[in-house]
Amino acid sequence: MTESSDEVDLDDLPDGVLVAGDDATVTAANRVAAAMLGGSVPDLVGRPLREVMSLDDLEGHSWYECTRPYDGFELRSRLGERVWYLAGGQQLLVTARLVRDAPAGRVRRVVVGLRDARARAWADRERSDLVATVAHELRSPLTGVKGFAATLLSRWDRFSDSQRLLMLSTIDADADRLGRLITDLLDTARIDTNRMRLRLEPLDLAATLRQVLATSEAPAASITVLGPPSLPVVWADADRVCQVITNLVENALRHGAGDVTLRRHGTAGGVEISVDDHGPGVPEEIRTRVFTRFWHTGVRGGSGLGLYIVRGIVEAHGGTVTITDAPGGGASVRVWLPRNEPAVLREAEPERDGAKRHWSVPARTS
Repeated sequence: MTESSDEVDLDDLPDGVLVAGDDATVTAANRVAAAMLGGSVPDLVGRPLREVMSLDDLEGHSWYECTRPYDGFELRSRLGERVWYLAGGQQLLVTARLVRDAPAGRVRRVVVGLRDARARAWADRERSDLVATVAHELRSPLTGVKGFAATLLSRWDRFSDSQRLLMLSTIDADADRLGRLITDLLDTARIDTNRMRLRLEPLDLAATLRQVLATSEAPAASITVLGPPSLPVVWADADRVCQVITNLVENALRHGAGDVTLRRHGTAGGVEISVDDHGPGVPEEIRTRVFTRFWHTGVRGGSGLGLYIVRGIVEAHGGTVTITDAPGGGASVRVWLPRNEPAVLREAEPERDGAKRHWSVPARTS
């Protein structure tokens, strides 16, 4: 039986715990700590804390000698979390609480917490990968801006007007690309921290789709619009819905051509938007992963944030987004948006003169 306090069984705790008394001898431990330190609970209890905590730093200094839990600085009540190493090289995150009989008094008990450092290392690696990916995406257009600007400044008189115009046009295009990437990064941060707000208004999705395609740089013949002429009105953020449709259409055009279908959802209400491409499709086993940040496959261009932002916006509206096989081959991205009509309007009298009402609401969180 593991020794424990009257309130909590130490084996119920998710982290490893050691307790040592005023004589620096281990009086209690849980099974998690024993597994981390390579023994059993009976092996640890009754042994000196110095022997049980045989961990070193990268320079070979022992945890006990460095921290001196019993005779170190007398005003300490806590030892901050830090990485220490077992003899086999495994990393542990170690922290400790020094329980004193009075402020600056004698240490009566030392409570040590142990955690596997692999989760922390994985999180640190993910942050490093994120920074590296963002830096790479920013560097490419920034290199073009810097290179052409420096060339024009140093050799302006050597170029003709048409050559200058070409270089300035390239600078302008790269600056637009930087702006879009920064906007995508800001939207990603808002989605990650649940800070995206929606300005809901009655929206005609068919008209919104026509607006997006009219302003798209893609050839009009690349996208075929199908679907019924009359659809239910949904309450949504017009700018965000345009962003969703734009990202889906651009994604389809990278795989040749595509079809956009709007239909009334038969069971849940609202409207379903389907964007089918003519590419190789998406294997079923990775369909959920394509909505993660910076997802790329093959030679596909873009920042890798488009579908991640699509999912964030759609889920903020209370909808869903999925990927299936398109009827004619390729992938079909399907977005369902519920009606979202504010409850206060369902019993209110109709608006006069066709005026629109707007509601600013926080995005829904899962």
